[in-house]
Amino acid sequence: MNRALTLDDLVLAGIALAAGLVLAFLSRTLLRWLAKHAKRTKWSGDDVMVDALRTVVPWAAIAAGAASAAAVLPLTRTVQHHTNQILQVWLIFVVTLSAARVVAGLVRSVTQSRSGVAGSATIFVNITRVLVLAIGFLVVLQTLGISIAPLLTALGVGGLAVALALQDTLANLFAGIHILASKTVQPGDYIRLSSGEEGYVVDINWRQTTVRQLSNNLVVIPNGQLAKTNMTNFTRPEQQLTILVQVGVSYDSDLDHVERVTTEVIAETMTEITGALPDHEPAIRFHTFGDSRIGFTVILGVGEFSDQYRIKHEFIKRLHRRYRAEGIRIPAPTRTVALQQGAVVIPQQRSGDDVVPGPALTD
Repeated sequence: MNRALTLDDLVLAGIALAAGLVLAFLSRTLLRWLAKHAKRTKWSGDDVMVDALRTVVPWAAIAAGAASAAAVLPLTRTVQHHTNQILQVWLIFVVTLSAARVVAGLVRSVTQSRSGVAGSATIFVNITRVLVLAIGFLVVLQTLGISIAPLLTALGVGGLAVALALQDTLANLFAGIHILASKTVQPGDYIRLSSGEEGYVVDINWRQTTVRQLSNNLVVIPNGQLAKTNMTNFTRPEQQLTILVQVGVSYDSDLDHVERVTTEVIAETMTEITGALPDHEPAIRFHTFGDSRIGFTVILGVGEFSDQYRIKHEFIKRLHRRYRAEGIRIPAPTRTVALQQGAVVIPQQRSGDDVVPGPALTD
């Protein structure tokens, strides 16, 4: 201490600390007001930045007040140096955490906007957060006077051993990055694997991909396995898709009448059911002379994969009701067993109105 501590020094130091606290309170109040206005905008990035500033600015004001108070007090050069270092490390720590939050939030905002679904690819979010924190840690070491060159060299040598020990983990990491970069699968897509698993992609992180089935169960798939397997993506290149409904009518039906009635039911269903595409031009195609019926396919347009079940349900109910009202018959194959005298049983198949004899069973 170069000189004796006086009452004026304490008063000035108290004023500096109080000024820092007041400035922190005012800045936090102002940023809270800005956060309310930022929520009204469509871009979510301004919400992330304002939220980060609400953490950085108040702590920076307090650190400035503490530095001013330390400058006013008659401290020795060594104590002053250590005090400044502590405040610098404190400020760098706060800025690093806030920067990591901002960058991770912006990356999450970009992934959400590109996937079009409320979901986040946390693999990119975690990578950017770790990078920002690592840079902040190196800056802190440099501020404390610790040389980071030997540390970087040691990390380079040790990284090879870590890579060999974590081959599977790194394989899943790079497989996840490849999947997202190639846009083969994005969060929100509905996929079906060759092994039978299917559902909506909830998240792709550094090791695994999480898929939510329609039953609301979660299926966890390693990224490496997902990159190798055969997969059908029902969301890309377009989310809208067509579905096929197989129908059959009896041979005595007027096919022009059947087509006209079916078209009317399609138009009614596409207009009234949520998830249907009224603008999609439906198609009716007769294709088979079956054993008991003339088969045809109805092609409908749906908004996304899970809508097909509700649309099929409503379409079949309405079509069945309308066919009954119009007298259009849908034959059902049946099987009968004919008994003959002499303990000989001859099974027969009945398809519609025709009886087809089966093989005779004799004693």
